[in-house]
Amino acid sequence: MFLPARSVRSLLLLIALLFSCQPAELLAQEATATSENTGVQFDLEALSKTPEVFPADDKQIEGVKTLYYAGPLYKGKQTRIFAYYGVPAQAGDANNSQQKFPAMVLIHGGGGTAFDRWVKLWNSRGYAAIAMDLCGCVPVGTYGNWQRHELGGPPGWDASFSQLDDPIEDQWTFHAVSAVALGHSLIRSYPEVDSDRIGVTGISWGGYLTSIVAGVDHRFRFAVPVYGCGYLGDNSAWLPSFEKLGAEKSALWLKQWDPAQYLGAVRMPMLWVNGTNDFAYPMDSWKKSWMLPKSPQTLCLRIRMPHGHGPAGENPEEISVYANSFLKHGKPLATITEHGIRNNQVWATFKSEIPIVKAELCFTRSTGKWQDREWETLPAQIDEAASQAAGDVPADATVFYLNLFDDRQCAVSTEHTERP
Repeated sequence: MFLPARSVRSLLLLIALLFSCQPAELLAQEATATSENTGVQFDLEALSKTPEVFPADDKQIEGVKTLYYAGPLYKGKQTRIFAYYGVPAQAGDANNSQQKFPAMVLIHGGGGTAFDRWVKLWNSRGYAAIAMDLCGCVPVGTYGNWQRHELGGPPGWDASFSQLDDPIEDQWTFHAVSAVALGHSLIRSYPEVDSDRIGVTGISWGGYLTSIVAGVDHRFRFAVPVYGCGYLGDNSAWLPSFEKLGAEKSALWLKQWDPAQYLGAVRMPMLWVNGTNDFAYPMDSWKKSWMLPKSPQTLCLRIRMPHGHGPAGENPEEISVYANSFLKHGKPLATITEHGIRNNQVWATFKSEIPIVKAELCFTRSTGKWQDREWETLPAQIDEAASQAAGDVPADATVFYLNLFDDRQCAVSTEHTERP
């Protein structure tokens, strides 16, 4: 029997309410919350307050401000979250003293910490930006290295699988999502920041968190998860972790912390950036994730896009263009308006304020693990008058989609189609 996604989510909420061991007040919040959010409920009123800030004078970095801000309690004790904050260089100009800047909240991934380079990148684009550490650490020594500090919260990433016996508020994902929301509240409080023009993006585990945050903190104008998605129990790099956990604990982790429990509550536009062969977040789980929100979703699926911090995950031009279109009146990415298959030809119609200069049919003849499939491209035809692109699909293609490129070399993708 097939149940619509909304019915499944409602059923999951009912089961959660019947069997959850959360405090009664949280259950009451869940009962009155939207049925599309079946995950953990966060205290948005508390997270919307500006957190207390503490100096981090021993971590000074040229061009950005270093600080700690108060995080959630961990095992009954107050935590502090390390962060970098920066503003565009012109903020120091007396002639611009009344100027308010758009802003970005930057969420690092596994093996990372707060990156000052990432903050400076967005500062160079005319944005204020904040990047916070999410694993109870501070950067040390060589770029990208870190160590835990005495006021840090729970260890992050894969360690979250071993924290299920702890109270929810002592688990890593709870702390990480809370830290992002509090960092958002902090940057909104600065007089030089326009609180109505703030976006969020995250890389890998940070993209995973972005997918949750988008369904929790509705103050953001848009969200851009890079690589990250939900349905991690269906297919992801963590299938061995779930097998090790066993069925009962895996179900609990997925109920509490899989982004699929939160994406149905998203109301903001999202840009999803990923690669066809991503080792952690494969295309099948990725597709099921971006189909959940009810707001406009834009896809950018590059063939064999590398996975990582730095240029791979921070610098795709599509992210900057997307942000500018919401926060700086920039020309938006193209929009796929319709798409389909006709006579063994895949087609898409589009709207674009920037000329579409190239279209590609992206396809694989392979089956098996998504990460191991070989991908190819063929030129697709563009009918400018009809605002349509089309490509002939090889008879033995097992999966295919179209990529459209504007004259900024920014790509937007149709959803991928699998042949039986």
